[in-house]
Amino acid sequence: MSLSLSSLQNIPTCYASCSIGCKDEHTLPKKLEAISAAGFQAIELSMPDLLSFATMHMRHEVGPYDYDDLCAAARVVKTMCEAKGLKILILQPFANFEGWAEGSDERKDAFVRARGWIRIMEACGTDMLQVGSSDTSEEKIGKDHDRFVSDLRELADMLAEKHFRLAYENWCWSTHAPYWRDVWDIVQKVDRHNIGLCLDTFQTAGGEWADPTTISGLLENERKEMLEEDFQISLDDLSEQVPKDKIYFLQISDAYKPKEPFKDKVGEDGLRPRGRWSHDFRPLPFEGYLPVVKVTKAVLKTGFRGWFSYEIFDGGPEGKGKEYEMEPFAKAAMECQKKLLEACADS
Repeated sequence: MSLSLSSLQNIPTCYASCSIGCKDEHTLPKKLEAISAAGFQAIELSMPDLLSFATMHMRHEVGPYDYDDLCAAARVVKTMCEAKGLKILILQPFANFEGWAEGSDERKDAFVRARGWIRIMEACGTDMLQVGSSDTSEEKIGKDHDRFVSDLRELADMLAEKHFRLAYENWCWSTHAPYWRDVWDIVQKVDRHNIGLCLDTFQTAGGEWADPTTISGLLENERKEMLEEDFQISLDDLSEQVPKDKIYFLQISDAYKPKEPFKDKVGEDGLRPRGRWSHDFRPLPFEGYLPVVKVTKAVLKTGFRGWFSYEIFDGGPEGKGKEYEMEPFAKAAMECQKKLLEACADS
């Protein structure tokens, strides 16, 4: 498929609220101001941001199960976004939902959370829930895809009652669905009109091409020439096999190569190496080493021209955090969007 620059000019842009701000004073209202001023058209509303705002707005501590307070705060966030000309594209990140044993307390909790988040979606005015592929250990949820499919089908049906959609994302440190092929297989088996994919440049390249535990920063189980060939085959398959209308949005970020390879084990915080990498080492495209343009082009070759959403967790090359002002940061992301589209267009 030809990718002319003119065909890419109307792609709408979004910014994840959780991925901007580096100080306590960077509250959700200030984040919205910076995102809007940079020219973005929507936000991904992050639950941690909603919790912080709810506590500030309600003037008492609001917890993750305090759904009445969260809904009240969500209605205020909706009004603030409307005043800034911002759409709330999705509520995120809904995690560790699928796979729990029937009758377990964890499964009951997963569906309590689902019902509560659907209430929040109604309050804030979004129609889409982002669900990340679970990173709960195999010992707890197993690897039975039939169970994952059944749980996600039930969630999709719950969302359909409100005319809502489910965007399923492969997290590259997931214990059961780390690759785009995995989540696409599950989405097809769920077989509901309101479930699709959240694809992500970091999650795709970070799982199939890069590795933060090696000196090279690449997967080293084969020669680099074979790695490049296999990765391109995967991207070509994505372009050919995934219908454009089953891609609900594309998240954009790059990654720094860690100066010292991570230890290949679960950390004290429970994060696997790629999870830690995702949380702190994700700058804008062209500031890291991932083949972001290749992944983006593969998605565009499906015919997709929907939302590009920037989710940037830039803790600096050492992942220790860095200070910045939000408006220039958001504007740099918008400039990066222009550069990315130019790089993706056929010359």
